Amino acid sequence: MGDIMSQNEIDELLNALNTGEIDVEEISNSKEEKKIKIHDFRRPSKFAKDHMKTLNIIYDNYARLVTNFLSGYLRTLVQVNVISVEAIAYYEFNNSISNPAILAVVDFSPLSGSIIFEMSPPMAYALIDRILGGKGFPIDKIREFTEVETAIIERIIVQILNLMREPWENVIAIRPRLEKIETNAQFAQIVSANEMIALITLGVRVGEVEGMINICIPHMVVEPIVSKLSTKFWFSTVEKEATKENKDTIEHKIGSTKVPVRAVLGRTTIPVGDFIELQPGDVIPLDTNVDNNLEVLVGELLKFYGTPGVKKNKVAIKVTEVVGKEDE
Repeated sequence: MGDIMSQNEIDELLNALNTGEIDVEEISNSKEEKKIKIHDFRRPSKFAKDHMKTLNIIYDNYARLVTNFLSGYLRTLVQVNVISVEAIAYYEFNNSISNPAILAVVDFSPLSGSIIFEMSPPMAYALIDRILGGKGFPIDKIREFTEVETAIIERIIVQILNLMREPWENVIAIRPRLEKIETNAQFAQIVSANEMIALITLGVRVGEVEGMINICIPHMVVEPIVSKLSTKFWFSTVEKEATKENKDTIEHKIGSTKVPVRAVLGRTTIPVGDFIELQPGDVIPLDTNVDNNLEVLVGELLKFYGTPGVKKNKVAIKVTEVVGKEDE
């Protein structure tokens, strides 16, 4: 329901119509106008909305992984999030790149073809400054990257690309591999100018510095698996029921996992001065009586009580009581 007009507003509207300030025909024409969406039949989009949603989910997970990695690697606050996922022509992306730039050409095996991982220069300079011991400030004037700076960025990009495997595993097990790094967009032509690409833009904040990471995925690269780039396929894979074979495998792995078990003979506290003066043969009284049960720890968790003894000429402990089970 529209907003209800007051009597004063109605009177003002009637006065405006009578004086000619408002034209009735203009009001009726504006209501009849329809929103028009431009469609270029010479360059139709090959990515459906469902494909974009799936890529958004994939790279939203990827952004979280990169956030955790860079926060630990740089030892500072890092925030990465997906800004946009859109389908455009490759020349639009290529024309928007300024020189110098960090353009990593990445082999997207087992899919044929390559993708581009672009990092904005301010962000690259901030990462380099942070790694070399600085506070992560960008330089005042953009310049060409030195060989040392390129090598540092290359090492970071290799590790960031490895994080891309996990978000893609529900669609396909990819093995991204860095082929080369270019600083000029003219030398990073991976597809024809009119080829449609999915452009994922990530916003990155390192301390007080903000920048962007663009991931360019040509349609021809993901064309063999484009049917899997749907939210229906994604959630059907994620929510798949566990089979008996999977359960048996998990039980076997858990059953063969080794955990540390130790028995605590007793505890005590002594002054530091007495500890320094300890000599071979000195006796330290413990808080445990001879006939008391000993605590048996699994990891750091108290699970059993037992009594000490010997079995087959080895020191052993006999379990006399179970503290509690996991479901209690």
